[in-house]
This record gives sequence, structure tokens and C-alpha cells, in this order.
Amino acid sequence: MTAATFHEGERAVQAHVGVQERLAEFGPRVIRDFMPDQHRAFFEQLSFVIAGTLDAHGQPWASVLAQPPGFMRSPHPRQLDVSARPLPGDPLAANLAEGAAIGLLGLEPHTRRRNRMNGVVRGMSASGFSVDVGQSFGNCPKYIQAREPVYREDRAAAAPVVHELLQLDDAARRIITSADTFFIATAYAGDSVQAGRAAGVDVSHRGGKPGFVRLGEGGVLTVPDFAGNYFFNTLGNIAVNPRAGLLFIDFDNGDLLYLAVTAGIVWDGPELSSFAGAQRLMRFKVQSMRLVESSLPLRWGEAELSPVLQGTGAWAQPPD
Repeated sequence: MTAATFHEGERAVQAHVGVQERLAEFGPRVIRDFMPDQHRAFFEQLSFVIAGTLDAHGQPWASVLAQPPGFMRSPHPRQLDVSARPLPGDPLAANLAEGAAIGLLGLEPHTRRRNRMNGVVRGMSASGFSVDVGQSFGNCPKYIQAREPVYREDRAAAAPVVHELLQLDDAARRIITSADTFFIATAYAGDSVQAGRAAGVDVSHRGGKPGFVRLGEGGVLTVPDFAGNYFFNTLGNIAVNPRAGLLFIDFDNGDLLYLAVTAGIVWDGPELSSFAGAQRLMRFKVQSMRLVESSLPLRWGEAELSPVLQGTGAWAQPPD
């Protein structure tokens, strides 16, 4: 890649933790402007993909597309074709447009494999869309809970119920506080010409022991951030643009919880030191929520927590 691999927000966070020099050399070798054959084959075998997009007001949203395996095809290394339309109630339906920035996360939970691809939407049609590749890179298997998804046509036919609120209700609180996984969409907000391929939208995975997302007063979520690949795509975006979108999946009944949040990073303090394994914290203030009941047409196998989580802690219970 001849364009910038990381934008100024990502470089700032890398510098904060002392890895910028190493990433300046390593990053261009593993973040490509094309999909290697292994990634192309990987996306083609998935039954779902996580997407990050922006709405008309610049708010990032994390979404999910699901179809039987084979709904994604890569005709050549710089293109991915997606034969799927957004689920009812998903913000993606309003955000997909020709030329729109999009981030995709391909995740195969039962094998703990994941690959990322960020690009631009092209060739919108009634059956789906294509993505021109801007960045393609792999992620490590850490923090992924192993559960196998199976597409269910009978679930796809159900008409979901949509709840939209400015604050969390009891159902949303239950999903959040019991979660072992969520997805986060963020976006670069700066000089896109200078940032080059590092600009755009990114969507990422976060995993932990059930209850690793702490819900505080006023709809504030606090999440430990563990050691990763040090690219800091998510945190780098937050450093220059505090708006983010979160997606929680209820793996028991297919409910989807979409949250629009403002995000911040907590670098030190007693709260951080009290959570074993956390290198920093992410804090989210919920601005609005959308809960779509029985939306995701997937059935999930039993979850096996990532063995890496054995070295992480839990939030202390508040005193009675």
C-alpha cells in the first residue's frame, strides 16, 4: 500500500502505548489494499457478517447481515459481492448507498477466526451490493467465544417487533449485563485526503466473561479493553471522533440491540487497576437505542468461553 496505513488518531494511540515505531514498519505488511485468497475464501464460507456504516448525521452503526453460506463472493482480490439485504429494523437499510464507506468483520466463532475488510459500497441492487476493498487484514482469535451459527429460514420469515427509545429499557439492560460479546462501529473524522485508505468506517469485536460490560447510572457502559493487535483502529477513531455504534446479539432468541453512543477512553486510575487484564477502559454514554425482537435468523450452539479470558477479572459487585 502506498497510501497511509494509519491515520493520526491511530498513530496517536499507538504512540501513547509506545508501539508507533514498530507499527509503522509492521502495519503496511499486514494491512493490504486487496483481499488475499485465504480471506476471500473465508468470507465465502460464512453465514453472517458484521457491518459498520454511517447514517445521514454521521452516526456510526454496527449491523449484521445473515444468509446461508455462500452469500458473499469475491470475484477478484479487490471486490467482495454481498447477496443480502439488511434485516428489518436494522439501521443498515437507511445507510447503504452508492459510494458509502463500510467496514466488514467476518467472524467464524466456532473456529475463532476473524478477518476485517474496510471499503466503499458499489453496485447497489435489489439483491445486495458490492464492496471495493480499501483495507484488508486479519485479527487474532483472542476473546472470541466459540459458538457455531446455523442459518434458520423459519426465523428469517418472522416479522420482528422494533422498539426505539432515547434510553435503555429493562430488556436492553438484561442483554447488556449478560453479554459476553458485542460489536463496535467507529469512523474517522478528519482530513480524508491526508488519511487515504486509513479513513472510513471500521467495525470490530469485543469479548469477555459474561458481565464484562458494566452498566452504570445514566446509561453509561464501561468495558475493559484487553491487549490486541495494537493497530488501535477502534480507539484511534474514537480519539478523533467520539461517536460510535454498538451491537449486542441475544444468542438465545435472536434479539438485536443497536446503540448509538458517545465514547471515551480511560487510560489510568483505580477503576482500571481493579479489573485484571484490562490495559485501559472504554466508556460509552448511550444516546439512543433500537431493540429488534427475534430478528437474527441464526441458531447458535453452546458457547465455550475463550481460554484467554482465564487471565482476566470481573467487575466488583456494588455493596448492598
